[in-house]
Amino acid sequence: MRGAFIQTVSGRYLNVLDPQPDDIDIADIAHHLAHVCRFGGACRQFYSEAEHAVRMADMLPPRLKLAGLLYGAAKAYAGEVVRPDVQDSPPLQHRLTAAVEARFGLHLSGDDRAELAMADARLLATERRDLMPPDNIEWPILTGVQPLPERIWPMTIAQGLASFCAMYEQCRAWSSSAQIRLRQSAAR
Repeated sequence: MRGAFIQTVSGRYLNVLDPQPDDIDIADIAHHLAHVCRFGGACRQFYSEAEHAVRMADMLPPRLKLAGLLYGAAKAYAGEVVRPDVQDSPPLQHRLTAAVEARFGLHLSGDDRAELAMADARLLATERRDLMPPDNIEWPILTGVQPLPERIWPMTIAQGLASFCAMYEQCRAWSSSAQIRLRQSAAR
């Protein structure tokens, strides 16, 4: 086996340097994200990437819920990359994100990506307020971004995993019913 392979919890192997959509599995994503802590573990208590993903999906309109749930799915395979600016994603993250988007049929416009980025920033502001050590240092990425009004009380790993799976099923159900409605309106 040549390349940069990782073995996932399901026993699959994925070449992170050349990820293929068929190698991406939602159960692996859910399990891995439930075990990856946001902020490289620097938050005051464990808060999973899976919970972050569910909160992202909750903030978005139905057409973007699945994209919000999978917005950080690359972290399931590459871990949490702690970096000074979210815009500085390494090429590895881009390749993994492209494979995830292809696997789940996500076709996002520039406006969709902007809406996802704004939801992510708003959630980041909320997470910073509720989960990080308090300080008075400005995070430039959060300039002008208001946190959500409700506080975050982190879930356990099991709760985060279950919530991620439930949200995925909701997204699939919405997508199926939307496709049926589109077919019905096209047949008229």
